[in-house]
Amino acid sequence: MWSVDEHLADILRHIRPLEPLELQLLDAQGCVLVEDVTAAVALPPFDNSSMDGYAVRSADVADATGESPAVLTVIGDIAAGSGRLPTIRPGEAARIMTGAPLPPGADTVVPVEWTDGGSGGGPATAMTAHSAAPEGAAGDVRVYRPAEAGAHIRSRGGDVSAGAPVLSAGTLIGPAQIGLLAAIGRATVRVRPRPRVVVMSTGSELVPPGAPLGPGQIHDSNSFALTAAARDAGAIAYRVTAVADDAASLRSAVEDQLLRADLVVTSGGVSVGAYDVVKEAFSGSAPATGDRPAEPGAASGAEPAPGGPAPGGSGETDKTDKTGETGETAEGDGTPAAAAPPGPGRVDFRKLAMQPGKPQGFGRIGPDRTPLLALPGNPVSAYVSFELFVRPAIRALMGFAPDGRETVRAICPDGIASSPGGKRQFLRGRYADGLVTPVGGPGSHLVKALADADALIVVPEDTTSVPPGGEVEAILLR
Repeated sequence: MWSVDEHLADILRHIRPLEPLELQLLDAQGCVLVEDVTAAVALPPFDNSSMDGYAVRSADVADATGESPAVLTVIGDIAAGSGRLPTIRPGEAARIMTGAPLPPGADTVVPVEWTDGGSGGGPATAMTAHSAAPEGAAGDVRVYRPAEAGAHIRSRGGDVSAGAPVLSAGTLIGPAQIGLLAAIGRATVRVRPRPRVVVMSTGSELVPPGAPLGPGQIHDSNSFALTAAARDAGAIAYRVTAVADDAASLRSAVEDQLLRADLVVTSGGVSVGAYDVVKEAFSGSAPATGDRPAEPGAASGAEPAPGGPAPGGSGETDKTDKTGETGETAEGDGTPAAAAPPGPGRVDFRKLAMQPGKPQGFGRIGPDRTPLLALPGNPVSAYVSFELFVRPAIRALMGFAPDGRETVRAICPDGIASSPGGKRQFLRGRYADGLVTPVGGPGSHLVKALADADALIVVPEDTTSVPPGGEVEAILLR
């Protein structure tokens, strides 16, 4: 058998990050930055007001009180975006709005609530709209409190100075990063694209949710769960309608999807049954199931010559979606006519020392040697396998370190009665405040327990039980 670590290492050594692209800002969301970014302009680009109020000279309001307000002459309005600014001289003020540039001569801003707003009455609560009362831009204003120099002013470069670094290579681009890039004037950015992951279930018994169940049929849940998991990991995921247990149909279905795939994920058909269609379709001349190559991963396909194309994810950026669809939930029909296997390469099928998820497959297929991860069909086995092998592969394609989930040590109050010796067991659990409790049993069909879990409890190969109150490793699924 292969260990979990050996199988993962073999997958990752055949995968390289995708080639970078220059993308528009909104298209770069969810992608990984491959360049260091510096600010071409300062933020803010000029001194501006952080309040609605009056731009004044601090010396003119230094002695202002409620009983003895400073009375200033209002010489105009300064709105956000104003280009021509009045100069504030002694005894003068200009009404200024939040974000508007500070005019020459002024060194502070008095909030409107500290004034009478030009009404001649008591303290104001707001300014009257200019369109309704244009006279507010003239006349006198009474200031009831002093304001120190620099008060309520956002200084030029107070956030970022021109030429300063703002984002480093390796940053995941999210809404805040897009906002920053836009603020410094960047319209495009160089990133690694989100990997395109094609997900398909296999099995003649599978029907889509919403369709009635016939005798012996079940709803296809794996393709939905795995597609959602791929999206959660940062990929653009395409779900393909379940493929029946026919090797030629599966080969054609996969071949049809390779044009839009950086990674293919299948579920089902990898064990030792007579209808394990994934193994039948892609074993090729691979060793018999469970036979381990002399060098781990050597049978996954020849390494490229030095300087040649990177193995694994092709990094090609000119692939097109032959269906013409750009949405992330496009589906193929899953039942094309028989065809030859999709180009060079094959999938190796292995037995892993783990529970659940013992049968696994990995290889590279098609002209671009697209990685294919073949997962077992039981829902819990498929999901656990995704977390252990597919999520790290997606992160590797994005240029991230593969260990994306937080792992913690936790106390298991109830303990674990038994775990198979020689296998690494992954139990579903609930984690909170340093404690983790198993959810459901070890059965690989218990989807309700999987939905209730937010952690995987890891029991090592050399551990056959955990006493109540014992410490375990937990992988947090959040």
